[in-house]
Amino acid sequence: MATQTDPNQVRLTGENQYMRLHEEDGGPMTTRCGHWRVLLSPAGPGHVMFLRSDVTDDQVRIYADSSALVRWLQQEIVTSGEFSDQTIDITTARFSRMGDTQSFWTETVETASEHIMLTWRDFIEPFVIIVPVGSDPNRPLGWSSVFVPAQSAQLSLNGKVAVGRPFPEQRADRLSSTAGLALSETWLRPV
Repeated sequence: MATQTDPNQVRLTGENQYMRLHEEDGGPMTTRCGHWRVLLSPAGPGHVMFLRSDVTDDQVRIYADSSALVRWLQQEIVTSGEFSDQTIDITTARFSRMGDTQSFWTETVETASEHIMLTWRDFIEPFVIIVPVGSDPNRPLGWSSVFVPAQSAQLSLNGKVAVGRPFPEQRADRLSSTAGLALSETWLRPV
């Protein structure tokens, strides 16, 4: 077997769990969440959660155990959209995980006054998604990840459950979901 290496520069590797909930298929998002568990980046390892939901009164919130990682993500990867504003306050939080891809996966985010739980379940067949470096003219970075789509997902803040649910969506030729796990996610920059 021939060994190959990727000539591009590794910028990040870790996980990026995602949750986009809607009350009806194609309707407005009631919750949008990106939960990052970063193992390697120029800003070091850490956890970051970007959140906007009915349980936050549609206000964007950022939770992290590394402010430097938040700002680096906003400069390099989360560079557009509602989570890219670098003036948004960062709430210091503790992060933990339990479960697996066989039954359920729960991420817990805790602050001095908030307890947030995100749970994914009813997983469908995982697949690898690859976005080659330079394939998007608006972004030089490329990435790859193992997607584990979830048919059910729930987010709660201090016991209040967010409205909405995930819906099926296509990713090229594979059935996916608006909520799931993105494991072994690696971002690359051209050298």
